[in-house]
Amino acid sequence: MALPTRRRRWASILTVTALAVAGGGALACPAGAAPQQVDFPTHCIPPAVAGIPPIDGTTTAKITVDNASPKVGDTVTVTYTVVKAAASNPTDLALPADIMTPTGKVSLGGAQTGDVTVAGPKKNPPVPGKAAFPSFSMTGTFTVTKAGQITLSPGDYNIHTSYILELDTPCTVTDPPAPVSETVTATDGTPANTRAISLSSASGDPGASVTVSGSNFTPGATVTLAGRAGDTPTADTATVTANSQGSFSGSLVVNDRATTGIVAYEGSSWSQDKGAGPAAYVVNDNTPVPAGSQKLTTTVKAGTLSMSQAGDAVALAAVDFGKGGTSAGKLRTVTVQDFRGGPAGWSLTGKVTNFTGPGGKIDAGKLNWAPACATRPGSPSTCKAGSAGAVGISGATLASTSDGTLTGGEFTVDAGLSLDVPAFTPPGSYSGVLTLTLA
Repeated sequence: MALPTRRRRWASILTVTALAVAGGGALACPAGAAPQQVDFPTHCIPPAVAGIPPIDGTTTAKITVDNASPKVGDTVTVTYTVVKAAASNPTDLALPADIMTPTGKVSLGGAQTGDVTVAGPKKNPPVPGKAAFPSFSMTGTFTVTKAGQITLSPGDYNIHTSYILELDTPCTVTDPPAPVSETVTATDGTPANTRAISLSSASGDPGASVTVSGSNFTPGATVTLAGRAGDTPTADTATVTANSQGSFSGSLVVNDRATTGIVAYEGSSWSQDKGAGPAAYVVNDNTPVPAGSQKLTTTVKAGTLSMSQAGDAVALAAVDFGKGGTSAGKLRTVTVQDFRGGPAGWSLTGKVTNFTGPGGKIDAGKLNWAPACATRPGSPSTCKAGSAGAVGISGATLASTSDGTLTGGEFTVDAGLSLDVPAFTPPGSYSGVLTLTLA
């Protein structure tokens, strides 16, 4: 019988003193599953012919993609829309329609880093002298090279005008990167293995036959049924053919008294990618007791999957107004105990809210962690730390163990935390909630 998985959630208050906002704009809008319009401080340099000093203001922009759930190797089209530029027509001369050509960059973060070059068409409505530049969009593409969450933030942009003179107005992000506007979740492209088996009985005498039923196998495939003694295959095997729906039902005679489970797989040898199981199976020990002897038995009881933590509050280091930077700290140590004794592994994930304070918000996508995980000696499973990178509202994996013939153990999980605080965040205390889920 499958043991129920216990889910535990831990809310930890992360507090940071910060300071901020340039150009009078809001720091950031929250990033979520849908694209967000964000504001960020920008430094724009008008053409020299305009005879005016640089412009420090706020740009409002939005990033969208044509595929928010790509696979590794896919090409994603990115659209960078400047809703409101920080700069304006630098001259008294009215600009006619269709003389503006915008170009720019989108910054990638999280699982994949780098810049995406984007460009827009030579198209705009008429712009009166000294009037604000109209909204414009630029597009570009990038190829997904790594699975995980990839954040997209608006970057530097340039407005080129072709009228009488060829003029450029470059605008740079004052405190890069700008807030996250869009997040995509990339997968490795490997189809999930949904093959499954069930047994007619969880135990039997030596030489008894057990019926193995399977589903979601390749239609028409030859499937091997096999016994397992821990991770070691036994000599007990049989074959069956999956029907046109990928299902089957076959019998396996189990003789090996050391058998602890039964698997089914396609191909010449066991593979987790093309197999299912192990399903727990016990061979009854009915060996007669010799005269003058006593048979001694004991039972190992299966436990639960649980977690605990060394505290529920983390104070991140303060940063200075006007400088910003990394506000660092350390996650309170989490202890995971997997005492179920079955074949299932576990996953510990986390997600964080936006940091709120007296001056507004610090985007959840600016919190990064560097996970670490240690396994207690003797544990059947080995803990694997999640990837370093952004946590964000959508979440990320902190640590996990894989499925196996026999899993379990005790594990300690830690992570270095770093919050990227923009330079001109308004002074005050900002806090967010990090929720951990064990499943």
